[in-house]
Amino acid sequence: MVWDELGRDASDDNQRDRDRWIGVYIGVLAVILAICSMGGGNASKEATLKNIEATNVWGFFQAKNMRRHVLRLEVDELELTVLSNQTLTPEARTAVEAKIADYKKLDTELTSNPKTNEGLDELFTRGKALEAERDIAMRQDPYFDYGEALLQIAIVLGGVALISTGSMLLIGSAIMGVLGALMTINGFTLFLNIPFIG
Repeated sequence: MVWDELGRDASDDNQRDRDRWIGVYIGVLAVILAICSMGGGNASKEATLKNIEATNVWGFFQAKNMRRHVLRLEVDELELTVLSNQTLTPEARTAVEAKIADYKKLDTELTSNPKTNEGLDELFTRGKALEAERDIAMRQDPYFDYGEALLQIAIVLGGVALISTGSMLLIGSAIMGVLGALMTINGFTLFLNIPFIG
């Protein structure tokens, strides 16, 4: 045994110091795991929310597009009526032409309406933007999942290393911890696109 100047076993002090540092290390891993878990939960919720919003916008888009199509068919029919029916009185012809003009104006508003932001052009842009946000969140989520798994394994290995005093377990824990932290960072930033993950 190696004794320190106070007559205590120095190897016990070294072991206590090692155990304290491993405890701090496990605490840091737990904090990173909590952040990773929060990021994964947020990404999952964001993907679901944006998917619902995009679905609603596309449903509205389809309804407006159907309405515009019906209007265009009605305009075609009224224009053919004006051309083919020579018995229309001037008043009737004027009324039909006014209705055609109203329908064409409504067709234009259905196609684009920046004032309400609910024309087909605006809805298309909104739908595509929501899909893009959903796709980003869906790409983030797997990185958080892998990050959580790696960090949990790192914590378990660190705990076993604390009990068994094994250095190889601690090294394995450190490798898993670093990989888990990198996956977490990549989940937030999408800096790297790792095949078969995101």
